[in-house]
Amino acid sequence: MIAFVLTAIAVSEGFSQQITKFAVVDTSRVYQAYFRNSAPMRSYESKKNEFQSEINKKTEALRSLQAKKREYEQAGDTANAEKTEAKIKKDTQFLQEYTTAKNMELDSLKKSLQNSDDFYQKLYATLEKIAEAGGYSMILSLQQSNSILWYSPSVDITDDVIKSLGL
Repeated sequence: MIAFVLTAIAVSEGFSQQITKFAVVDTSRVYQAYFRNSAPMRSYESKKNEFQSEINKKTEALRSLQAKKREYEQAGDTANAEKTEAKIKKDTQFLQEYTTAKNMELDSLKKSLQNSDDFYQKLYATLEKIAEAGGYSMILSLQQSNSILWYSPSVDITDDVIKSLGL
């Protein structure tokens, strides 16, 4: 009987040592908290707002043209309605190209911010410290979650990372 109990204890200790403790971190939230007040992030946000303002102006101009076209159509002025329609098509194409170009520019700026070596050195050092203190053997990023089908919110250490970075 004692041999059975000792075997059971040894087996349970073996299983308890094999349990892997993991955590997830929302690196996007950490990134936003880290760069929230930085000059590069303010510049990015300023450009983003500037581009959006310009897109809004151009969109409003298109709405005005569409209203003008309807007025011409209602008045039976086919020639001006067709000219306005051509202008609408030209301006719509320009707006689409402008939006695509500005989105590519913003994406490039954001990627350059996200690839900051200083940020990642601090992030990895912080993750290592939290992992060792919390007994985690693995920390997964929510942004690269193709293989994560489910996780418990209790393993999300994003707030701990942000706090440890002093943000």
